[in-house]
Amino acid sequence: MDFDAVRTFVAVVDTGRFQDAAADLSITQQAVSKRVAGLEKDLAVRLFTRTARGARLTIDGQAFLPHARELLRVTERAVASVRPGSRPLRVDVIASRVAASGLMRAFHRAHPEIELDVVMLSDVEAAVAALASGAIDASFRAVAMPGRPLPAGIESVRVLDEPLQLLTGPAHALADARSVTVAQLAGHRIWMPGIVPGTEWAAYYDDLVAEFGLTIEATGPNFGSDALLDTIADTPALATFMGEHTRLVWPTGHGLRRIPVTDPTPVYPHSLLWHHINPHPALAALRAHFAATTAGHDTAETWTPAWVISR
Repeated sequence: MDFDAVRTFVAVVDTGRFQDAAADLSITQQAVSKRVAGLEKDLAVRLFTRTARGARLTIDGQAFLPHARELLRVTERAVASVRPGSRPLRVDVIASRVAASGLMRAFHRAHPEIELDVVMLSDVEAAVAALASGAIDASFRAVAMPGRPLPAGIESVRVLDEPLQLLTGPAHALADARSVTVAQLAGHRIWMPGIVPGTEWAAYYDDLVAEFGLTIEATGPNFGSDALLDTIADTPALATFMGEHTRLVWPTGHGLRRIPVTDPTPVYPHSLLWHHINPHPALAALRAHFAATTAGHDTAETWTPAWVISR
């Protein structure tokens, strides 16, 4: 069915005259007559009779009118469901306690009028595929991984260099240090269960180990952050890395220490990714927010892998 013809039919009903419907629709009266005639031909009934006072619905026109109005409502809802800006901005923050989640909370405080749909995709390839398909509008990732350049159409901007910290229990040999150098970590066991080979996290820590001769163990099952904190608190020989902006809560009896790492400070580079043809209007606001709030990158006293894109 020709929805323009249905819309024209309803306009004639609402205005009472073909001429007035033409003015409302910004078309000619001849076009109104042609559309109505075509609709009557499709339905095989007459919808109007013309009188001196205008157009009057026939009994078939009266029967068709409520269905025509419902057709227009359904059509408008269908169009609105995919119209840019009519749905929430979908952003992948990887996990709820990491820095990307904090960045999006800050954006939400700055722009409470923008509706957000926060998702969590742990795999970088899944995130990039979702950006390409339009399933999400933006994602936070370390750009890019060795041998895996960004696909065509995916753009990025560096938004945060997050310093790593050493997390120890109260009996660890470095527990009382106010800061530790990377060189001091050589020979200490750093336990990070759950690092999956082939991920951006694994690529980052592989390069960190190779650069500074550290020992990072990813053995054992990953029971989550609570189990990790329990083990670090109870095991003097183990420590772990965490981002400065990672939000963790532990029992007071654990006595855990978060210790800055220096000379140089390893930083994890968070970048915002999006597809260059994404039409969502709130995406521009998201990019502008980070352009205004992102600090410069101090490469003299920090370390990132050589493959990290600086842009």
